[in-house]
Amino acid sequence: MRLDITTVSVTLGTTCILRDACLEVAPGDLVGLVGPNGSGKTTLLRTVYRSLRPDAGAILVGGDDVWTLSARTAAQRTAAVLQSGPTPSGLTVAEVVALGRTPHHGLLDRESAQDRDAIQDALKQTGMHPHADRPYTSLSGGERQCVLLARALAQQSRLLVLDEPTNHLDIRARFELLDLIRATGITTLAVLHDLDLAVRCCDHLVVLHHGRITAAGPRP
Repeated sequence: MRLDITTVSVTLGTTCILRDACLEVAPGDLVGLVGPNGSGKTTLLRTVYRSLRPDAGAILVGGDDVWTLSARTAAQRTAAVLQSGPTPSGLTVAEVVALGRTPHHGLLDRESAQDRDAIQDALKQTGMHPHADRPYTSLSGGERQCVLLARALAQQSRLLVLDEPTNHLDIRARFELLDLIRATGITTLAVLHDLDLAVRCCDHLVVLHHGRITAAGPRP
């Protein structure tokens, strides 16, 4: 799935957080967003998955402006793994992953064989299949990150947006997780704080500073 970000700007209150951001992500590419804290990386991600509407510019996913799509259709195209969010309580690992199938259901739809296959495949891809029946809240931070990635994979979207997905992981697990993401062939836009990791694993790097994209290109 192709992603096009065209002259996107975001102002919160009186502060310009993002200014005239332009970026093209080819289908299947893993693109890393890097830069200091407060440079606009997470804000840019939020505009892509429709959490934050830009003041100007356009976000095209698969050639369509995300704000012209229904929320359900947008979720079928784009899945997000965020740095922070509500912790699913009272759910097993498999039940959390099953939440990724929500955009594919009508109000009264029951779980289908396709849903079950997608959930099982996502659990196996991320190595979380042995933990399927464990309570989500009993997992370590790194294990929870893998479950949230499995939920996104079960969503079967063709664009992934990831906000520091390697948090709480040791160095080996960081490389393994990004290698897994690359192996899926899903177009991915990821905020990464580890520059060495980004250089090792990403197809392209994009540098943000003070709300502007100051450099972009293939990894060295």
